[in-house]
Amino acid sequence: MQTFYMTDAGKVRTHNEDNVTIINNKNNEFILAVADGMGGHKAGEVASSIAIEHISESFESMETLGKKEDAIDWLRRIVKEINNQIFSYTASHPESKGMGTTLVVAIKTNDYILYGNIGDSSGYALKNEKLHKITKDHTLVNLLVSTGELTEEQAKFHPRKNLLTRALGANDPIEIDVFDVDINVDGLFLCSDGLTNMVTNEQIEKVLNSNISIEEQVGKLIKKSNMRGGTDNISIAYLRKESGDL
Repeated sequence: MQTFYMTDAGKVRTHNEDNVTIINNKNNEFILAVADGMGGHKAGEVASSIAIEHISESFESMETLGKKEDAIDWLRRIVKEINNQIFSYTASHPESKGMGTTLVVAIKTNDYILYGNIGDSSGYALKNEKLHKITKDHTLVNLLVSTGELTEEQAKFHPRKNLLTRALGANDPIEIDVFDVDINVDGLFLCSDGLTNMVTNEQIEKVLNSNISIEEQVGKLIKKSNMRGGTDNISIAYLRKESGDL
C-alpha cells in the first residue's frame, strides 16, 4: 500500500483549520481521517485537532480493530467521545462557542473497508479507474436535492450550499453515517470541501489515474484547487494499492 496526506491553507484563509492523518498499525490496518474545522478565532482548528488527535490516540492504543462489527462500534463510540470533548472545551473556553468540525474517516483491514462521515468532507473509492463517491454530505442543499426541491445542478450554485445540517460540536447527540465498501477497490480518497468546491470529481479522477507518484498526485490536486482560487483550506488523505498488493 502507498499512502500520503497533505493539508494546505489555500489562497484566501489566513490560517488552516483542517487536520488530517493516516495511521497504519502492525496488523496492516489503516485509518484515514480528514476534519474540517469551523468557528472564528482559530476555534475551528481546535475542534478539528481534537477530532484527529482522539481518533489517532484511540487507534494506536489498540492492537486491532477486530471484526467489522467491532470497528463500527468503535467508530460510533469515538465520535461521541470527540463530540463530548468539543462541548467540554467550549464550556471552559466561552470565546470558542460555536466551534465545530466535519469528519470523514476510512478504515481498511484485510477483511473489510468502512467509511464514515459527519458534515461535508468527502470519502471516495477508486475502482477500475473510476472514482465513486461513498459518503453523503450533511448539508442543507443535499437535503433539498434528496426531497426534489433542488436539482443537483442548482445545488452546485446555491448561495447556502455549504450550510451544514450535522457537525461535531454542533449537534448533541451526534451520529456518524457508516458505509460498508467492497474490499476490492484500488484506492481510498478523502478530502475536505476546499478541494471539491474547486475541482470536479472528473478532474480528481483524471489526476488519480495519471502515471505519477502518489505524492505528486496529491500535490497536483492541491495546486489545481489553489489555481482556481483556493478559497478554503484543502486537505487530502489518499491510500492506493500497489501492483503487488492483494
